[in-house]
Order: sequence, then structure tokens, then C-alpha cells
Amino acid sequence: MNRRLRRVGSAALVASALLGALSGCYVGPARTGCTPGATAGSASDAVEATGDLLSPPTVSFPSPLRPTRTEVSTLIQGKGDPIRDDQYVAGFLTILNGSTGEVLDHSDYAGTPASFVIDRLPIKGLTKGLACAEVGSRVAVVMPGKDAFTDDTRPAALSPEDSLVVVVDFENAYLARAQGTAQLAQPGFPSVVLAPDGRPGITMIKADPPKKLRVSTLIAGGGAKVKEGDQVLVNYTGVLWDGGTVFDSSWEKGAPVPITVTEGQAIPGLLAAIKGAKVGSQVEVIVPPDQGYGDQASGAIPAGATLVFVIDILGIVG
Repeated sequence: MNRRLRRVGSAALVASALLGALSGCYVGPARTGCTPGATAGSASDAVEATGDLLSPPTVSFPSPLRPTRTEVSTLIQGKGDPIRDDQYVAGFLTILNGSTGEVLDHSDYAGTPASFVIDRLPIKGLTKGLACAEVGSRVAVVMPGKDAFTDDTRPAALSPEDSLVVVVDFENAYLARAQGTAQLAQPGFPSVVLAPDGRPGITMIKADPPKKLRVSTLIAGGGAKVKEGDQVLVNYTGVLWDGGTVFDSSWEKGAPVPITVTEGQAIPGLLAAIKGAKVGSQVEVIVPPDQGYGDQASGAIPAGATLVFVIDILGIVG
């Protein structure tokens, strides 16, 4: 049984070159409000996509489409909240050549949705077109070639004159960082200070580590409570009690991590801290060796180490 805290894989499992590039990094401060980067126009309004939401659409439009700017039209109106461009989102995409109508790539609509952060997408037109879409919506983004790719990144199937049409179904969106009510710090825990983007800085204390697992809620979220078997999206930083060295951090890797709250999917102390927490919460946990890696070393973690994690609970994926 692998008890190591591990990255279990991005939700973006689309393997092709176009969709593979959409697995963006998660960085950026939590923002208030939402400002669209593009509006509807004659080109995006000409796109039709029939079929149910979250199922493969049949896309049609008069070709060639020659937009002079990025445009976006809502084809199915969602009922969820507008998506800020710093949120981690899940959705399905169909990408077409706007000059020919040819399908260049598409998600596996029967499989795992692509996951990305809008403001970290490498395609500038998508960053403009997807901001402020609503969860549960289907949108059509049409962009000129200059808003799609540079000469260095353009796929062989496209010329500089070709436009790009992308139909996106939004399945879900997750918090960008912990959100809730700040709680009073508990004695005996290392202090935590948050950077503007939400990542924690952990300052150790001079004391012997506790012998038992200790959990402190730093921010009390108001979302659903995490249950056994849930797959939870988290951001975390882990440090050694002795010296405060960071040994692992999803913030540094650039994307939140899904963890299934089931024995064997992560070290016991981490699962104990996540289980029962509410979405939006930030928890700090002190993990003694018997709830961590015990008397065996693991990478940068020495044998018998006491660990400290600060964890943001961003959402329940499944």
C-alpha cells in the first residue's frame, strides 16, 4: 500500500496536442467580481452546436469565419455562478478550424473533463472568451489566428490566416483558495501567514512536537462537508517540524491536487485532517510519525519525522 502523499494526476486527461495544452497552472489571487474579456459578435453568433450539454455537440457555422477580434456567444445558458478567471474549472471542449469547419480536436465526453484555470491558458483568445461564463453553460468562442497561436506554437493543421472556433461545456468550477471565516489560532501550532495569492507561509515554533495528531481550522468554510470516499481538490504545503523545510507543495507545482479520502490514498494524518472539513476551509495539521511515514524515510522526509501541513479544501470532485 502506497501511503505517500502523491499527486494522483490532473483531471485533464485529453492526450492530444491542442487539448493537452489546456492543462493550465493554478496561480493568482482570489478576485471579486468578473469582467468579461470578449463579447458576442456576428462570427460567434453564427456558430450552432446541437446536442445536450456535456455530450458531444454537432457544431456548424458558415465557413470561412473571419473574425477580426475574439468573440463569444452563449449557446446554452447556465444557472451557476459566473466563473472568475482564477478559478480551477472542469469542462469539455470541441475545437474546430474556423476557415474550413474541420474538427481539430475534442474532449472524451464519456470520460474525465479537461481541467484548467482560465487566466493560465496558453491560448489568448480562450482566456478572453471564457472569463465570466457560468457553470452549466455552453459557449462558443471564435478568435482570429493572432489570438490563438504564435508562429512557434501553431499546430501544423492551421495556417496564420485560419480562425479557431472552440465550443466549451462547463461542468463545474472550484474555489481559487480557501474562503470563509478566519479562526483564532490555537496554541502550539506553527504560525501561518498568507501571501496575496493565498499560498501559506509557515513559521515554526521552538518546542517539542506533539505525540498525537493535532488539527486546527484556520479558515472555516461554508461548503459541503468532506466524507469518506469523496475525491477532494486541495492545495497544500507540507513542512518538516524540525527546521521548517518545505518538502512538498502543490502551490509550487502550479496546480491543486485531487485526493480521494480513502485509506491508502494518502498518509493517515492528512486524510484525518481533510475528512469532516467543509469546502472553503483551510486546516493546519501536525502529523506525528505514526500518522505519517513512520520510521521510514521518504524523499526529503527523514525517518521518524513530524510533519506540518496547511491545506485549502477547494471542492469535492467526486
